[in-house]
Amino acid sequence: MLSILSIIALGFFLGMRHATDPDHVVAVTTIVSRERQIGAAAWIGALWGLGHTITIFGVGAGIILVGWVIPTRLGLSMEFSVGLMLILLGVLNLTGMMQWINDHFAPTSDGTIIHSHAHSHGELVHTHAHVHSHEGETHSHRAGQASLGFIDRIFARLGVYQVLRPLAVGLVHGLAGSAAVALLVLTTIREPRWAVAYLLVFGVGTIAGMMMITAAIAVPFTYASNRFSNINRGLRLATGLLSLGFGLFLAYHVGIVNGLFTSHPMWTPH
Repeated sequence: MLSILSIIALGFFLGMRHATDPDHVVAVTTIVSRERQIGAAAWIGALWGLGHTITIFGVGAGIILVGWVIPTRLGLSMEFSVGLMLILLGVLNLTGMMQWINDHFAPTSDGTIIHSHAHSHGELVHTHAHVHSHEGETHSHRAGQASLGFIDRIFARLGVYQVLRPLAVGLVHGLAGSAAVALLVLTTIREPRWAVAYLLVFGVGTIAGMMMITAAIAVPFTYASNRFSNINRGLRLATGLLSLGFGLFLAYHVGIVNGLFTSHPMWTPH
C-alpha cells in the first residue's frame, strides 16, 4: 500500500513536470501574451490543465480499464492536431485576430450584437446585458442576479472566449499525450483502480504546474504592457512566431518524418 501511495504521490510531481513540455509552454505563452493580470494568466493555466486532464483521464481510463488500442494513424493524427493548433494560435496572434476576438463582440444573425459586462457592489457581482442594433442599445438588469465568490469574478473578467480557448487547447494536448501516460502507468501499476487514481493525481499536478508556469510567463508581459508598449508588442510578435514555427516543425515531423501522410506510418507514444 505504501509503495502504491508513493507512486501516486510521484504522479503529482510528474504531472507538474509534464506541464513544462515545450509544446505546452509554447501554446500557453501565446495565449497569455495579451494578458495584463498575473492572476488571470494563472486561471488560464488552470483551465488548460483542466482540459488536459479531461482527455488524459478519459482516454487513459479507457486504455487501462477497457483495453482500448489506439491505431497508429489515429495516434499520429492526435499529435498532428497539436501542430495545427499551434499554427492557428501563431497566426491569430501575428495577425491581431486574437486581440480582435477579445475586444469585439460576435453579431447575431439579425445584425444585433450582444455582450455583457460585470461590475461589483462590494462583494456582490452582477452582469448587465447590452444589445446593439440599428435601433440603438438596450440595457437589461435583473435585480437579484448577484452572486458572491471569486469564481464569479474570475469568469466575468476572463469572458467566455478566454475560458473556452485554453480549455480547448488543453483538451487537444491531453488527447495527444493520453496514450503515452496510460501505457506508462500500466507498466508501473497493475491494479486498475490505482492506475486510474494515478491519472487523476497526474492531472491535478499538471493543473498546478501549468498555473505556476502561466503566472511566471505573464510577469514580463504584464510589466511591459504597463510601462513599455513597444517591448510588449515585440514580445507578442515573438510568441506568435514561436508558436507558428514550432507548429510547422511538429506538423512536418508527424506528417512526413513519422509518416502520417505516407503508406508506412510509425508511431511511438511519448
